[in-house]
Amino acid sequence: MLCFSQKQSIAMASLLFSFFFFLLAFSAYAGSIGINYGRVANDLPPPSKVVELLKSIGITRVKLYDTNADVLTALANSGISAVVALPNELLSSAAADQSFTDQWVQSNISPHLPATQFEAIAVGNEVFVDPNNTTRFLVPAMKNVHASLTKLNLDGKIKISSPIALSALQSSYPPSSGSFKTDLTEPVIKPMLDFLRQTGSYLMVNAYPFFAYEANTDTVSLDYALFKPNAGVVDSGNGLRYASLLEAQLDAVYAAMSALKYDDVQVVVSETGWPSKGDSNEVGASADNAATYNGNLVQRVLTGGGTPLRQKDPLSVYLFALFNENQKSGPTSERNYGLFYPNEQKVYDISLTLTNESTTVTNVSKSQTPAASPSSRGGGQTWCVANGGSAAEKLQAALDYACGEGGADCGPIQPGATCYNPNSLEAHASYAFNSYYQKKSRGAGTCYFGGTAFVVTQPPKFGNCEYPTGY
Repeated sequence: MLCFSQKQSIAMASLLFSFFFFLLAFSAYAGSIGINYGRVANDLPPPSKVVELLKSIGITRVKLYDTNADVLTALANSGISAVVALPNELLSSAAADQSFTDQWVQSNISPHLPATQFEAIAVGNEVFVDPNNTTRFLVPAMKNVHASLTKLNLDGKIKISSPIALSALQSSYPPSSGSFKTDLTEPVIKPMLDFLRQTGSYLMVNAYPFFAYEANTDTVSLDYALFKPNAGVVDSGNGLRYASLLEAQLDAVYAAMSALKYDDVQVVVSETGWPSKGDSNEVGASADNAATYNGNLVQRVLTGGGTPLRQKDPLSVYLFALFNENQKSGPTSERNYGLFYPNEQKVYDISLTLTNESTTVTNVSKSQTPAASPSSRGGGQTWCVANGGSAAEKLQAALDYACGEGGADCGPIQPGATCYNPNSLEAHASYAFNSYYQKKSRGAGTCYFGGTAFVVTQPPKFGNCEYPTGY
């Protein structure tokens, strides 16, 4: 039996408390991962097999593009909640007559209750770019569907929203300049945001860093698009540093909403993904990049925290998509967003649950090993610094962990020591994170700290403090 002195017991209790606080802070800001289950294909497994697949990979939230009865029946009593859709072609009817939406709800939602869990109804999809010009029907249709749910006392259980594309923005760079297109703002954006606020719902946004990278390879870093270690991009308008393109895209939406005084409406990423194959002109479409993007995105979401502008709002994301869909039109990439082939084999191997490494993505043909850090790839000296956009509670918990159980050398950031000034949480955390990172030989995953840190290739600048490069 081991015996501890009172001093040792107090130290151990303090260490355990710091680690517990780190876990508590993580859980308080953890996000959620769902997946889009599209069915524009003639070779997909039956819905019952799809539900088994979803359960086997730990997915508990699925988004559909219709209200297919076979799919909703298969989801019954599965523990998987569904977002269903009223398609664009029904918007004019739904907007014109509430009796239509009454019948739609009674035919497509009510028969599956309570066995099937409905999270939300997506009224239309990317309506603003619908070639059939259905924009004017959107908000009236949303209101009528909500009224139909209210008649059945379902309005408090099922939310109403509508996915928008980033093309609804007039400006998106830098994120702080985000604004909606002027021809959409008064007719539809403001009425829709009013509706979402009044009903306690959220705005659905389809965001694809792949498209932004493909169109701007000369100015957009692939590492930045893929959530890989990079120096980040500083917003010249608000001074915030962005470590990923997706977060910058979301904050452009938040900034646009803020400009209209809708800071209280949340955003859910209703679609995002990366194609595993594309045409010759679709730069960046590959299985390796798709695995990296989706794998790193999952870890980013599940480790918690929001965007630099909305730090305490956990990210809620639906990956696109579950399967490759062979009947989709358009470029090759459109048929190759799936995590799985129709035979249920993986297109590439990623974890959909939280791992201990920041990057655990592989191509299906490779062994499952973490991606190398910049230093191990021969990219020269690197340092680990704190993400100043992280929530203060989470950053403090990570700092406590680094200085405690992590074994970082935190003596220089104590009061009166050489690196105490500047006396800021970001500066102190950066010193502690870098100490840990260097002691761990700059290995993959050692500069992460629950998403509060990232790797840089230039020495950090905090006062006159010198940051070590090795131990």
